[in-house]
Amino acid sequence: MTRQLRPAPGSDRSGATRLAGHAGGSATAASRVLAVLDAFGPAHASLTLSEISRRSGLSLTTTHRLVGELRAWGALERGADGRYGIGLRLLELGALAPQGLQLREVAVPYVDDLHQATRANVVLGVRDGSDVVYVEALRARGAVRLMSRIGGRWPLHATGTGQVLLAFADPQVQEEVLSGPLKAFTPYTITDPAALRRTLAEVRRTGVAAAENHLTADAPALAVAVPVRGAGDEVVASLGVTVAAGATQAQALVPVLNATARGISRALGAPSAQPAVRRRP
Repeated sequence: MTRQLRPAPGSDRSGATRLAGHAGGSATAASRVLAVLDAFGPAHASLTLSEISRRSGLSLTTTHRLVGELRAWGALERGADGRYGIGLRLLELGALAPQGLQLREVAVPYVDDLHQATRANVVLGVRDGSDVVYVEALRARGAVRLMSRIGGRWPLHATGTGQVLLAFADPQVQEEVLSGPLKAFTPYTITDPAALRRTLAEVRRTGVAAAENHLTADAPALAVAVPVRGAGDEVVASLGVTVAAGATQAQALVPVLNATARGISRALGAPSAQPAVRRRP
């Protein structure tokens, strides 16, 4: 059982651009550090020093100094190829975000059991804007390549877990995603708004999303996901498993997925997941 800790590639938030205007001149030390960190993103998980400098808007000298300090603290890591990525210490801090902390603490035992029962890759994701962010990811030995990692994000439309979150999101969120660019990662990614709208309606009807080869075509994979509900019975997360395409049918994974999601929902206080009270005759 391997927990995935490095960020995964995905949609590009281009956050560095937002801070670039403040990185130079009268910028504070904090804003320069944030500009360096914001240079990284789902589509830029690994960067050279020059790339960090360009994306942050900082001089190469300043970038070199800040990257050295961040690396010493553990916020950045340097690979054997000389490229930099987000460090484990920063990811561990990110896991303390209120939205994911309680959920992850409650869900981990259930996710572990699901992982053992299915011997498949298992992920737990929450929505952040138009992306799904993974707060837990377990890779099964010998399983299909897992494209999701703890702290990694993908556009909602491109994954099974994301489609569940989008299907049960506020209508305004759905319309924002449907009216925006729907990036294609493979020929099978849903990029047509009308087709995505139909898919979301089906997910709401069945409570299940099945996405085959939506993220990678070189290692065909089937992702199946179901909703997890919170104390207000709203969908707060999505639980998914990924197996090799053709290895099994999506429907074969649904019962154990639903049982696990119901257990997490019950632990979170979801009214619809509580056991029915039997009255004596």
